[in-house]
Amino acid sequence: MTAYAFWNNKGGVGKSFLSFVAATEYARTYPDTDVYVIDLCPQANISEMLLLYSEILINTSEQHPMFTYDVLRENFDPIHKLIGQTPRATVAGYLEARLNSPFEPIKNVSPYVCRPIDFNKKLPVNLLLVCGDYLLEILSEAIRQTSQLAVPVDAWKQVLSWVKDLTVALRKQSGNRDALFILDCNPSFAIYTQLALVAADNLVVPLTPDDSSRRAVENVVALLYGYSIDDPKIETYASINFANKAKEEGLDVPRLHTFVSNRVTLYRNKASRAFEAVSKSIKETVDVLHKKHRQIYATPKELPSKRFIEIPDYHSACVVMTVKGIPLSSLRHNFMVHGEPVQLDPKRLERYRKALTEFVDCL
Repeated sequence: MTAYAFWNNKGGVGKSFLSFVAATEYARTYPDTDVYVIDLCPQANISEMLLLYSEILINTSEQHPMFTYDVLRENFDPIHKLIGQTPRATVAGYLEARLNSPFEPIKNVSPYVCRPIDFNKKLPVNLLLVCGDYLLEILSEAIRQTSQLAVPVDAWKQVLSWVKDLTVALRKQSGNRDALFILDCNPSFAIYTQLALVAADNLVVPLTPDDSSRRAVENVVALLYGYSIDDPKIETYASINFANKAKEEGLDVPRLHTFVSNRVTLYRNKASRAFEAVSKSIKETVDVLHKKHRQIYATPKELPSKRFIEIPDYHSACVVMTVKGIPLSSLRHNFMVHGEPVQLDPKRLERYRKALTEFVDCL
């Protein structure tokens, strides 16, 4: 069993999209493996992609313009249907059950899992989802307070392991089949993000080629491991941060696995000079950290700059995949999106497909 968390302390870098690509392509390539997506983001973006949220609601509203939003949501929203089950067939449903019995693992977690193929026939049958849920944000304070209980003495460790417990239970549910977990995270370092990171073995860090991504990568290392390149304040507060508490409690955190430079701007089929300059700065940052703290990397003998994957910017292809819930392998040149024809350039599409396939092959 291997679990990958997709996280960066910055929004809009493509975490959910890359999680979608990784999950769907891995499931297609390895049909004997159960691929579980656990959506730990209150916005539930990857759940919307997998379950055809936008496609279903927009098509239905066009066919039945007299329907109100409430009617559409009540009768056609796939996530609303999962939320409406008893218990909620979502990650919030699972966490709510844990709040009711904080220190007793749930043996039967099947009520919280769905098969996206039941909503989206384009997806592999071995792809499973613990759906995202807006209630996650509401539950976060109750989860945090539970982790601060004085009894039992390891309350924090047990609560932070709730999603890890979920992966263990799902692994048992898969029986003799292999299992892979994709955990899509929120940019924040809220407690539900911490739950996801503790459940992961490896961390995939999506980023965009800009200076704010460089700072966000530094924040990832500071928040998760308590290390910094050149800011002594970060390590000054290490004694009270998450990283130090995890070490004290014997709680494992994921190691840095792959950095994905997403939406790379190309000029004459090569990365633009502006991108190259920023990319070089980010690579230098992670390599400097590697010299000081090799133990936080999944491949400590290899420079992390060698594990950068560059994905060229192709917004049209991304929109088609996410709105229509189409896996990369099924992407073709012509589609209708919200009633409008979209034509994808064959050469750009092939370059895009090749880069994303290289990324999935790293897992």
